[in-house]
This record gives sequence, structure tokens and C-alpha cells, in this order.
Amino acid sequence: MRMTFYFFIKMALNVQVKVHPVVLFQIVDAYERRNADSHRVIGTLLGTSDKGVIEVTNCFCVPHKEYADQVEAELSYAMDVYDLNRRVNSTETIVGWWATGHEVTNHSAVIHEYYSRECNNPVHITIDTSLQNGRMGLKAYVCVPLGVPNGKQGCMFTSIPIDVVCYDPEVFGLQLCQKTMLAGSTRPRNVNPMLDINQVSEAGSKMSVMLDQVLQYVEDVLANKTVPNNAVGRSLLDLVNSVPHMSNEQFSEMFNSNVKDLLMVITLSQLIKTQLQLNEKLTLLTNI
Repeated sequence: MRMTFYFFIKMALNVQVKVHPVVLFQIVDAYERRNADSHRVIGTLLGTSDKGVIEVTNCFCVPHKEYADQVEAELSYAMDVYDLNRRVNSTETIVGWWATGHEVTNHSAVIHEYYSRECNNPVHITIDTSLQNGRMGLKAYVCVPLGVPNGKQGCMFTSIPIDVVCYDPEVFGLQLCQKTMLAGSTRPRNVNPMLDINQVSEAGSKMSVMLDQVLQYVEDVLANKTVPNNAVGRSLLDLVNSVPHMSNEQFSEMFNSNVKDLLMVITLSQLIKTQLQLNEKLTLLTNI
């Protein structure tokens, strides 16, 4: 019995959670739109689970009320929203639930019991929207059963690793959001997407700055001005090994070829846009 219990705990803790930024934005939006008498917001996590890695790609809010001795949640609403989401994206399934706050409350076990019936080994994510430590804390838990044979049973929420991962479009969106944060108070807090060629130029400038910082760090380590960090050294080694070996001429040829392809795509998109505008104006003239 003890070996079985130990194996179950080890299997339950051998889980890693990856959450996408759009999920965090949805949770914060739900918290901002909560009722005035609600101190905590909960919802369902949607995503995929494969070989101990749970990737959370979507979520939605579930209206609920918490009292001293019970929890009331609109479960029929949650199932209706989940069914509608399945029609749009059939690959997303229920993988757990989320709640705002910086800790696991007494009502969490009751809510977790419901999600245990909806999916196998659900995860629980907490997002500290109150900014207890000056930042939005993000934690993930799994519920491990506790108890003795033929005795009283219980459960314990145990922390598991969680990381924020991004698709390429999400990275671009986050970069735009970051620019709105850097905007001054005298300027409007909105930023328009740049052209592709301008993005290439900006990325090249940022890469040049980061390469200067890396070179300065290496020179300071060699000159015994900075204490070397093994983690940074291993990261730099992996970075160097990931770069394909090519001469300057080969790199220039590859870069110029990609730039030409990018310019061709921009030109074709502008031509299509012009044709659509011309077609719209001709249509208006023929209808008069």
C-alpha cells in the first residue's frame, strides 16, 4: 500500500504546466469585469495534455458564489460554454481550473472535486491579481490524495512547475503591449503594427545591442572584472552551437534572399489592396 501510494504521488507530481499569455489576459479581464461583491473569480482551463506536459491555450470564466460553508457555481453554464468551444476547436479539452488570488482556499477542494470528474488529474492555477509582492504571481498545483486504509480520506494541493510559453503571433502581440507601457503620459497609449521591413530593421537593432552586451560580459569575465556564472556560460555555449556554420558570403546571400522574398510579399499585398480599393470604387460608380 505504501509503495502504491508513493508511486501515485510521484506520478502526480511529474507534471509540467505551460500556459499561453492569452490565458493570462483572459483571466485578468474576467477579474476586472467581476461583480462588485466578488472577491475571487474562477474558471475552466482548456488545452492539451501529452506525456505529463499540460499546455493551457484557452480558458473561460464560470460564475460562482462562495459562502462560509458552501460554494455555488453555474455548472450548466460552464458545460454550455465548453460545448460551444468544442465546436470551434475540437482539440481543446478541459485540463483543470483557475482562480484569482495568491493562495489555495478552503473552497478549492470542493471545486477541484468537480473538475476531477471532468478530466483526469486536473491542474489548478492561481493568479495573484492583488499583486501581493508587487507582481502578478503565477502558481500551479495538483491535488494529491491523503489518508489511511479504511480510514478518513483527504487531499493536499502540491505545487508543480509552470512556465509561460508563446507562439510567434503572441510574441508580436506582447511586444506591441510592451510599447504601450513605455509610451509617455503625453502620448496616446496605442501603438499600430509596423510594416514587415520595419520589424526586420528593429529586430536587427535589438540584436546588435544584445550582442554588444554579451561581448561586454565576456570581456569583463576574461579581465576578472565580473564573477563568471556557469548558467550564463552554458546558455552562451548552446547559443553558439545552435548557429549554423557558414561564411560571411553565405550569410549575406541568405539574408539578401530572404529580404527579397519579404519585399516581394509586401509588393504583392499592396497590389492586392489597391485592386480591392479600385474594385470597390468601380462598384459604387456602376451602382449610381
